[in-house]
Amino acid sequence: MEPLAFLNHLVNFFVPAVALGAMAAALAKLAWRADLATQAWWRMAALAAVANAVVTVVGLAWFGRDGRMATYAAMVLATAITLWWRGFGPGRR
Repeated sequence: MEPLAFLNHLVNFFVPAVALGAMAAALAKLAWRADLATQAWWRMAALAAVANAVVTVVGLAWFGRDGRMATYAAMVLATAITLWWRGFGPGRR
């Protein structure tokens, strides 16, 4: 595989994780504007994206391929837990 093709596959592997983290953080900031006023959007999005990337890699290792619905469901759960932890739980500063 050529280096550019590998980079393309690698980027496309992590795009759903980053997109879900960014969109969920933006929607959480809109829904709970007053409660999350002290939280930076980029920090919430970055933490959710990292959690989703870990879930994506674990899903690939567990199932042997990417794109399984169970992995996407785990990404949604990881996003919800991460945003709760950062916005309302013990990770709130």
